[in-house]
Amino acid sequence: MTSREPTLSVVVPIYNEENVLPLLVQRLRPVLDGLGEPYEVVAVDDGSSDATPAILVGMRRGWPQLRVIRLRRNSGHQAALIAGLFRARGGYVASIDADLQDPPEVLVEMLRLARDEGLDIVYGVRADRSTDTRFKRFTAGLYYRLVRRLVGNSVPAQAGDFRLLSRATVEALRELPERRPVLRLVVPWLGFPSGEVSYVREARAAGSTKYSLSRMFRLATDSITSFSAAPLRVATWLGAGGMLLCVVMVVFAVVMYFRDSTVTGWASLYVAVLFLGAVQLLCLGLLGEYVARIYAAVQGRPAYFIGSDTADLVDESSPATGTPPAPDPPERDDDHTTTAPAARNAAERPAATPAGGTSEGQASHNGGVRAVR
Repeated sequence: MTSREPTLSVVVPIYNEENVLPLLVQRLRPVLDGLGEPYEVVAVDDGSSDATPAILVGMRRGWPQLRVIRLRRNSGHQAALIAGLFRARGGYVASIDADLQDPPEVLVEMLRLARDEGLDIVYGVRADRSTDTRFKRFTAGLYYRLVRRLVGNSVPAQAGDFRLLSRATVEALRELPERRPVLRLVVPWLGFPSGEVSYVREARAAGSTKYSLSRMFRLATDSITSFSAAPLRVATWLGAGGMLLCVVMVVFAVVMYFRDSTVTGWASLYVAVLFLGAVQLLCLGLLGEYVARIYAAVQGRPAYFIGSDTADLVDESSPATGTPPAPDPPERDDDHTTTAPAARNAAERPAATPAGGTSEGQASHNGGVRAVR
């Protein structure tokens, strides 16, 4: 490995996390420094509107391995995660949220398991979610049961976006044509050798969750419609069932007519109209979800735009003189995102509120390791 190719890259999507960032550094930096190998931390600022950008710049002054990528606007958790994965340089790339619910100490176990067993993917599986609310546990369980039924058992139960990927896996993800992949489903679908590390999910260290009920519903919808055509088949069966019911009602009406028993009844007609209308609207809604995804794919708009990357400032400086070269026009990266030199320079302005810590306190965690071929 050269200095430009760290052994491990840790991608951290961040959105309005000014309260938890100092705690994240206190937990994450000692773990990575203890590896004794070159690493980088890729902090992806997903268009934060609080003091998060200034805090990140201040932290970078005392932590050279910290790399800050800023998106031009809030693009969503999955888009920020993909941006970090595709721009990371490490031989292994791990992803972890900033809220410290997933303990950073588990990263050491993930890396060890990947090397010892020759694995390309190591999932962090939540063995204990007692710190989550009852509603959160119920909806999460429902989500994993649903996607495993639609996609298959290759999707690990209770495995979120806390995982370790090899360089080969990241490059395989880059080859996919999808612009908004749901990594929880796409990564298992690749079929690379994988393993699991179980851990106890901790309470959020500070701040409030950014995953509202609407965003969780959107994730579930994207997971289903982007990876399976089963809802369209459900719509087909509902339509067939509604047609069969109509045939039965027509036969019943004809029989009653010839028996002179055609007493007008609003209840049966009212129920029939409501049922058929509900089936039609449901089918149209499911069809609309797929048409919307086709429309987005035809538009070809990138899922995110890179505003700045502190790694570009280091790369563009002259090793001999230490002076930056003349400004260049915006360049197109291989992940179809634009990085403007003016935006990159703005990211390096002095921050008003430097923060961060390097204390050695680490939280304990409980869990186990399982390899899957």
